[in-house]
Amino acid sequence: PGETMSFMKGDLLTRTRKLVKGLAMAEPVWLKAVEQAPPANFPRAESKVKPISLPEDVYIKKFYKKHPDSKYEDAFKFCDFDPPPARVFGCRVLDLKEQGVTEEEAMAMADMEYWLEKKGKKKAYARLRQIARLQGRKPPPNPYPSAIKEIQAEERKLVRDRFFNPDVLKIVEKLKEERAAEMQDRTRGGRGAW
Repeated sequence: PGETMSFMKGDLLTRTRKLVKGLAMAEPVWLKAVEQAPPANFPRAESKVKPISLPEDVYIKKFYKKHPDSKYEDAFKFCDFDPPPARVFGCRVLDLKEQGVTEEEAMAMADMEYWLEKKGKKKAYARLRQIARLQGRKPPPNPYPSAIKEIQAEERKLVRDRFFNPDVLKIVEKLKEERAAEMQDRTRGGRGAW
């Protein structure tokens, strides 16, 4: 068995050549054409895939240690062009270090910029709401919502549907009727057994 395994090693072209030479198979029509223009040989992938790491990853981990809430509040959105705040923080630290700022100072400055931006967004939204109230209009939706609040807003619609959507109410009624019929069958069956 070991010999046949070694005999069958190699790509399709090599194996076919060996089989034709050993008279185990008739020469196929395509063999000469493939010998003249052999298919490209791609190197095999290594058994372990190495994790991709970027230079700012160290600072991203430090950012999440300091601001664990940011994982949920400033979650990464696949459709968004803006990078998440943690990556902005990491890149900013690297930029400042290139300019000759020490690592500690660079992290402190990037952290301050993160807080100021967050505070600025909250102030901007508070001002929008204030203007809407003064004009007697309904306040606009928050343009900077946290990921948790976005998910809760989506869930709220589904919860509301549960109580007011006629299709859902029909299904609920049907389930209630089936459950009531099941309970009646059990009680009848229970009395007959005694």
